[in-house]
Amino acid sequence: MRFASFSVFILASGLALGSCTLFRKREKIPVVETVRTADSPTPVTAARDLADVMATELNLSPEQTTQVREVLNRTVKQANAAKATFAPKSPQLMTELKRINTSSQKELQIVLGPTKFKQLQANQRKMAAEMQQRRQ
Repeated sequence: MRFASFSVFILASGLALGSCTLFRKREKIPVVETVRTADSPTPVTAARDLADVMATELNLSPEQTTQVREVLNRTVKQANAAKATFAPKSPQLMTELKRINTSSQKELQIVLGPTKFKQLQANQRKMAAEMQQRRQ
């Protein structure tokens, strides 16, 4: 009992002396929200998140998950480089993104095999929705 009253005394005297940061004025730190547009670079975490969703939805082995993550990381880097090189919504950018996507799909087809690749194509909308949910 003596210890409890001593603790209350220490707490009360700390508050009375103003050493508690609870009652001090603090600087207000502005909140910055990032707004993504269609021509914004794709965040590098997107490849990891998509690979995680694919691993769960398609029951990928650890080796397949690693290979999928590598393919998606390359795809994100190439897409971001294209977005930095070409004007937003330009025909050149659209052509380059289509080429990158086609190449990525071919690589994924090799890594996943025909059965899981068909599953991927069938579940793409569901996986995209799950990724959106993870980002929020």
